[in-house]
Amino acid sequence: MEREQVQEAKQVVRERIWELLEKERAVNTSARGRIPAFVGADAAAALLAEHPSWQSARVVKAVPDRAQMPVRARALEEGKRVYMAASKLAAQKPFHLLDPKTLTIPPQEAADRHTAARFARPVDLNEMPHVDLVVCGSVAVNTGGVRLGKGAGYSDIEVALLNEAGLIGSSTLIATTVHELQIVDGQLPETDHDFRVDLIITQNRVVECSPYRRPPGILWESLSPEAIEAIPALASRKP
Repeated sequence: MEREQVQEAKQVVRERIWELLEKERAVNTSARGRIPAFVGADAAAALLAEHPSWQSARVVKAVPDRAQMPVRARALEEGKRVYMAASKLAAQKPFHLLDPKTLTIPPQEAADRHTAARFARPVDLNEMPHVDLVVCGSVAVNTGGVRLGKGAGYSDIEVALLNEAGLIGSSTLIATTVHELQIVDGQLPETDHDFRVDLIITQNRVVECSPYRRPPGILWESLSPEAIEAIPALASRKP
């Protein structure tokens, strides 16, 4: 399947899931064009917190989406350092550091992406430690770990940057929190630069995925010149 066909196939799935979530009233706001802010996100975060990989993690890289806000808040409450991507990775230092040791506001407030942008310390990849756990958002995911984001590609770029910088490795688990309705039976379209998740956590269960699959780093041929120039962390690293 050609790349354009893959993208079209992905969008068909996204539209179906967005429609389903809204029809079943499983989202707090309109899901269209977004990582769905699903009903039960707090319960999913609590279930993730019971997993051994979470309990042993000291450094968590989490997406800024509203759906994962309970995960970020819980991490801070438990004393974990949280690194969250800046909007569209457009900053010279593309990650925000939320350190519970130095926070001057409550974790629930700090976990909000807009608040974090004001209070967190901007950091570059060379200022980050090894990441113990990555938490991403998804529009759809299957039990093989194939996931679809909202289509912008930022999560794939974040993971590729972390991988290339040596900040994650084969032992670093990637988890996603979703509503049960976002889990799709059967195959999902994917490309070479897409990563798979190791854990799926809903409000009711934890799904451990296999086999492991993760691109080794940035696949430059998959990025347009415009996309590279829009993200300083990519533009500065272009070979």
